[in-house]
Amino acid sequence: MIRMMNSPLRFDVLSLFPQTVEAFTKDSIIGKAIDRGLIDVQSRDLRDWSKGKHREADDRPFGGGAGMVLKPEPLFEAIEEISDQQTTVVYMAPDGEKFSTELAKEFSQSQHLVLVSGHYEGIDQRVRDHLVDREVSIGDYVLTNGALSACVLIDSVSRHVPGVLGDEESLLGESFEDDLLGCPQYTRPEDFRGFKVPEILLSGNHKAIARWRYEQRLEKTRRLRPDLVTITQQ
Repeated sequence: MIRMMNSPLRFDVLSLFPQTVEAFTKDSIIGKAIDRGLIDVQSRDLRDWSKGKHREADDRPFGGGAGMVLKPEPLFEAIEEISDQQTTVVYMAPDGEKFSTELAKEFSQSQHLVLVSGHYEGIDQRVRDHLVDREVSIGDYVLTNGALSACVLIDSVSRHVPGVLGDEESLLGESFEDDLLGCPQYTRPEDFRGFKVPEILLSGNHKAIARWRYEQRLEKTRRLRPDLVTITQQ
């Protein structure tokens, strides 16, 4: 569901560690975007939907093995309570589709994202089968606290919400825009300990500077991430 331009992008994060997300959203650009009503981030404790004296949200896996698995009951109840027809449920999973700038742009058009943060050995497969719309991995590694991956997604997606960065040109020329890595950046002083800023950046020739930056991005991408270089750029 495409978001109305005058409404904030809503994030609901379901986690066993809501304080992780709460700390992340207090400061910097994300905190300012929340204060300005551009995005809305709610960090929710999955235990609030857990039953029993100890509010247990996880249990041992059937079939044996190490670790714990998040139970289906609290996840089903939580997702069903906070979702509506405009909701996209995203499970942050190391075995999900690879997160990318293009996916961040796509999510930035959403109305409401429910981010399910897995922990330990993940979540009961029945939740993935029946409630999850997208499964997303932020990289080929595993975290002990899945709320961290939710924070990464919130940060990356929010940058593409109009007004969050203030200057939309900040997105231009960044790493992974146009499948290229970012270019080198310099600031004052022009000469620091004998290390000088490239003369081209001081020339005032914006066309030449743009070409230099593109060439730097292309060279860096070919060297570090050749998998990103498309046929038309080779």
